[in-house]
Amino acid sequence: MTLSVRDRERFLAEPHIGALAVAWTSDRAPLTVPTWYRYTPGGELWIHTGPDSREARAIRAAGRFSLMVQRTEPTVRDVSVAGPVTRVAPGGPERSWEMAARDLPPDRAADFVEYERIQLGEHVGIRMRPDNWLSADLGSF
Repeated sequence: MTLSVRDRERFLAEPHIGALAVAWTSDRAPLTVPTWYRYTPGGELWIHTGPDSREARAIRAAGRFSLMVQRTEPTVRDVSVAGPVTRVAPGGPERSWEMAARDLPPDRAADFVEYERIQLGEHVGIRMRPDNWLSADLGSF
């Protein structure tokens, strides 16, 4: 069963790890990587990645990307969105915290933000306006 607009947006706003996909080269399948993301119903979706990461370079070249999230309990449910990039902005500690705090307990989020700063370096936030949605709730099996 396809989800209502309200249900698909609420599901996408929940904490999930997304599978980001973006056209990479003409002779390969799309680049697909797991990623944390943020979404507010009715708004833009954004990811946080290194400015020179493979996915950032591919997204800049393609001008759009897609993201899929799913769960298997209590029902099998998935939402996929795709859309154009609306903005690329510098990251920073606040953005790192916002991303990590959604998916990690506070003490682990702080550790991750520090790890990201020291080990991973500069990040950018890439925003996308979803203009194509696919969703389903297949019930429980």
